[in-house]
Amino acid sequence: MEAIDYYTYDDYIQWEGKWELIDGIPVAMSPAPMIRHQAIANMIAFELTSDIQNCENCLVLNEEDWKIEDTTVLKPDVVLICDEPNDTHITKAPMIIAEIVSSSSAKRDEKYKFDIYESEKVPYYILVYPGDLKAKVYKLINDKYSKQGDFFSEIYHFTDLDCKASIDFDNVFKRFRKR
Repeated sequence: MEAIDYYTYDDYIQWEGKWELIDGIPVAMSPAPMIRHQAIANMIAFELTSDIQNCENCLVLNEEDWKIEDTTVLKPDVVLICDEPNDTHITKAPMIIAEIVSSSSAKRDEKYKFDIYESEKVPYYILVYPGDLKAKVYKLINDKYSKQGDFFSEIYHFTDLDCKASIDFDNVFKRFRKR
């Protein structure tokens, strides 16, 4: 019987390629995301960035390391962070996280990351399904995620954050709708 190797952040920062570290176990990220994946992530980032332009305490980032603990480092697709004291990686729970779900990442995004983000008290978690042109928005209420709905072309307003933000899902998905 072989022992399982567990890794830490110090190991993680030495690796080449794109990885995440979940409870000491390395998880290889898929090869470069498809064009639709990247475009939708960029549109979500654009929607959020447009709204928070005058908010000096918050930033929107794509694929930035979030060091949750020494054995867990995640790289969400899009995050809205506020009052982050660190310049090298995210150290505090983001206000909003959006993950673009693919067939290779579905279990990780819908189960493992869902549970981690909920336990770390991320106020909003968005699962985006590029094939369906749909987003599921979850809001943390009493330490549990409550689904706010499925969004195809609606606008969702994040009204209880320091910087007011919204996402117009019609803008996010419109380039990929069949005409």
